[in-house]
Amino acid sequence: MDSQPFSAFKLSIFILNVIPIFLLASRSLAADASYATPASKETICKFTPNPSYCKYILPNHTTNVCDYGRYAVRKSLSQSHKLLNLVNKYLQRNSTLSKSAVHALQDCQLLAELNVDFLASSLETLNNTNQTLPSSKAEDVHTLLSAVLTNQQTCLDGVQETSSSSSSWGNLQNGLSVLLSNDTNLYSVSLALFTKGWVPKKKDEEAITWRKQILHNVDDVLVRGTVTVSQDGSGNFTTINDAVTAAPNSTKGLKGYFLIYIKAGVYEEYVNVAKNKNYLMMIGEGINKTVITGNRSVVDGWTTFNSATFVVVAPCFVAVNMTFRNTAGAIKHQAWTSYSETQQLYSKTCNIYPRLPMRGQFNAITAQGRTDPNQNTGISIHNCTIRAADDLASDNGTTKTYLGRPWKEYSTTIYMKSFIDGFIDGAGWNKWNGDFALSTLYYAEYKNKGPGSNTSSRVTWPGYHVLKKAKEAKKFTVSYFLLGKKWLPQTGVPFSGGLI
Repeated sequence: MDSQPFSAFKLSIFILNVIPIFLLASRSLAADASYATPASKETICKFTPNPSYCKYILPNHTTNVCDYGRYAVRKSLSQSHKLLNLVNKYLQRNSTLSKSAVHALQDCQLLAELNVDFLASSLETLNNTNQTLPSSKAEDVHTLLSAVLTNQQTCLDGVQETSSSSSSWGNLQNGLSVLLSNDTNLYSVSLALFTKGWVPKKKDEEAITWRKQILHNVDDVLVRGTVTVSQDGSGNFTTINDAVTAAPNSTKGLKGYFLIYIKAGVYEEYVNVAKNKNYLMMIGEGINKTVITGNRSVVDGWTTFNSATFVVVAPCFVAVNMTFRNTAGAIKHQAWTSYSETQQLYSKTCNIYPRLPMRGQFNAITAQGRTDPNQNTGISIHNCTIRAADDLASDNGTTKTYLGRPWKEYSTTIYMKSFIDGFIDGAGWNKWNGDFALSTLYYAEYKNKGPGSNTSSRVTWPGYHVLKKAKEAKKFTVSYFLLGKKWLPQTGVPFSGGLI
């Protein structure tokens, strides 16, 4: 059976920030003082997901984990430059390629550019010390190196999914796939060695100083400029994209957010908040009043990545009181509503309405894409309401709907204190391909309610957990999952840091 892997989200608040998460200490490495001393690469590589590849790429001399880590990140940066140059070369001869092949390469171009930035920033931090980093700095680098893996996998998925009758594309596709797979292993080694050498075992409560500098009085939101978008011409702009283009580039945030107020209306446009549009805030007039909608899909020649209606790759982005929508529908197969660079999705006090898929399909509300045990990506759904959309509800239970299925090997998702209606299948979660990821994923439920929340018939996979203690679930709250208390107050967005 095929699945409809995502459903309609109606969110009152959409927040993206370069803020990392620590999901479970047992699932990632932590800095160990014993490895500040010299060790062989055979010893160091035991702590990586792929020891054989690690030993293959590290130099043949004995040194400490930090030196090995810097070597891996430098090599990663070099490879990301090579990939970007190669993709740029391929795009120069795009006249021989299909529309879908060009889209796949354009995705890789953007993602490779981001990886160059992320790796360069990480290396700058790591070059300065052999000591465990302060928690805030370690978390920032952790997020950047996790995003590098996500970007690489997104590029690879797009290349592999794209079909073309062009023989030239077939050759490019095979060559790129090999290069992307090899570099993914390299980036995984970089992330593992970073986590072993620089990440403190315990997170402290230190303030993130550069974020605190943005606002001295957290009761107010500091705004450097405001524009209005209105379709009737009464504002500064009639389209959201024009307003984004007008926003200042590469700001430090010291003067506050650039605010785009979007009046009620259905905006049929594809919005891309580029990497240099940081500290951007959008405020709509309410759920189902300010709506951004699109209908791109894989069937129509788009990659999964660029089928998104709303894409954010800039740090420190906030959106409030808006609806993001993709209306491609089940017949068009895979499509995204929104894409965030960090891939840390926290849905709180939201409504989720799965729709009726095509005949023979099942619904999976989530399909999280964590590919490496040391990444800090995941989905937390907290205090939300999950009900069937009208078309699915009228199906009278014929179509099976699940809370999620594993898209990638370390898929991570939790539902906490949410209302789950009775249309959810009793098993709760579904396989994707045989026993793929069933022991490496992390799926959990905590104190949900409603007829679909009964866990007595849930799957018995090694990676599935019914959490009993609040301290286990607390790791997935705003305060811990997003470190929200350190940066949300300055946005003016109301929030509760703990379990509701």
